[in-house]
Amino acid sequence: MQFWIDTHCHLDAPEFVSDVAAVRERARARGVAHCVLPAVQVQDFERVRMLAHEFGDSYALGIHPLYVKGAADEDLARLDAALAAHRDDPRLVAVGEIGLDYFVPELCEAPLRARQEFFYVEQLKLARKHGLPVILHVRRSADMLLKGLRAVGTGGYQWHGIAHAFNGSAQQAQSFIALGLKLGFGGALTYERAENLRRLATMLPLESIVLETDAPDMPPHWLYQTAEARAAGARQGRNEPGELPRIAQVLAGLRGLDPQALAAATTRNAMAALPRLQALLPA
Repeated sequence: MQFWIDTHCHLDAPEFVSDVAAVRERARARGVAHCVLPAVQVQDFERVRMLAHEFGDSYALGIHPLYVKGAADEDLARLDAALAAHRDDPRLVAVGEIGLDYFVPELCEAPLRARQEFFYVEQLKLARKHGLPVILHVRRSADMLLKGLRAVGTGGYQWHGIAHAFNGSAQQAQSFIALGLKLGFGGALTYERAENLRRLATMLPLESIVLETDAPDMPPHWLYQTAEARAAGARQGRNEPGELPRIAQVLAGLRGLDPQALAAATTRNAMAALPRLQALLPA
């Protein structure tokens, strides 16, 4: 059985409240040996930490751009304090999920556009302060994310981390890679209509790619139901970390790779992106 790492999984989401242990065990039985659990708001920090310790996984702390509207300025101080309090916790592997979202109309307009940009830059500063990688939310925002990384990463600072759910251009991909980040690919590449994404996942250097589910979000095509189908009574399948090996099979097919080789490569890449993982994974 291949050994997989799900580098982005929200096991603290409400969708998993009733059966999170069973979800994690299903994933483990399918070869998902490790999950990275990013927080999205301050209220979730303790929950993701507890889940990571319970299941032998790891976690990241941050404030997601979609949650900036409800966040207070003091939440940045609370994040700083949490990163300091848990600095010796080997399961704290990154600052995340942070970033920018220019897909949601409300976040593209004043005052929330400026506010999410402020939160992003301030959290980059905290990541640098605490010497941690970043897990970035990238939705129609790659250029501004790169601008922030360059602005905060002055003086030769070396970033580590992941541009999660990447779906930008080849040039943007190369820019993230040049700054030290890996690119996260998940369920979106299982859709045949995602031609640009599939082309990108095929042409990028293998050492730049990590795998993720973003569960319970970003379902692969075999779980997706159209709005019309849902209206007719079909149930949307729930994405889980246990779907990762099947997603990986799609990527292996696109690249003409043996799945075992893909598993080994993406595991190495995840450890390079999030260096604390190395001490947490079985030999």
